[in-house]
Amino acid sequence: MTLEHVRRTLSTPLELMNFESRHVPGALKLSQEMGWPYRREDWAFAAMVGHGLVLERAGDVFGTAMWWNYGAYASAGMIIVTASAQGSGFGSQLFDGLLAATGERNVLLNSTEEGLTLYERRGFTALGMVHQHQGPLTIAVTPDGRDDIRPATVSDLPAIHSFDQRASGMSRQTMVAALADAGDVVVVDRGGRVAGYAIARRFGRGYVIGPTAAESAHDAQRLILAHLAMLPGQFVRIDVNAEHGLSDWLERLGLKRVGNATAMVKGQRPTSDGTTRLYALANQSFG
Repeated sequence: MTLEHVRRTLSTPLELMNFESRHVPGALKLSQEMGWPYRREDWAFAAMVGHGLVLERAGDVFGTAMWWNYGAYASAGMIIVTASAQGSGFGSQLFDGLLAATGERNVLLNSTEEGLTLYERRGFTALGMVHQHQGPLTIAVTPDGRDDIRPATVSDLPAIHSFDQRASGMSRQTMVAALADAGDVVVVDRGGRVAGYAIARRFGRGYVIGPTAAESAHDAQRLILAHLAMLPGQFVRIDVNAEHGLSDWLERLGLKRVGNATAMVKGQRPTSDGTTRLYALANQSFG
């Protein structure tokens, strides 16, 4: 960095603008500063399927806030402000800009303990907890012996979309299609009816399994096992809703619980149709 660049940077005010592909390298640097394991590809994917804001000065990224459109809902995440800009109101400015961009949508997010006060002041209320499990898969995993779990085909996508909407209570077709295109999908097939699905894809330090939606916790476990059986020795991350009780089971598989987040909503919470549930998230930002 030249002396002239330093002088120009210090004399230029921070500007709030829309996230563009050119901001990906700066966003990656921010997440690395926070110790988050995002890859450049993870940032590019998030920007491709969503929307975002950045705080920029002289071409340098000082903050990010992303959101994804799920019809009447939006999921928010990847909210970061560099350490040198914290404590000056920039985080509030960035987040208020994100809320304005989401319009009249109900907004969901998963908060760290540090972010709770900011979100509560903006009218967010807690829904529950999300448990983050991860680690190298060192235990040999055998998939369920039944033949009702199979790889998904392109023709299954409409049924997967419908199942996800019933499980999540949101219209997430664009996101689910992009996740399916980026990863591997397995479904529960009951007489030609899709009765659950799970996606595994490259993410962070290895692989993430999610979303996982099913009609029972047992089916969710079987879907997860089908993916784990294909990932021996790999680093795997799974974020699960605490209320559904999969954490102890994941611990027994060697995937330790390494963190918690508070699920929050501003507005009306989405609800499933009562027969299906979303057991694992795509990640804590996408939901």
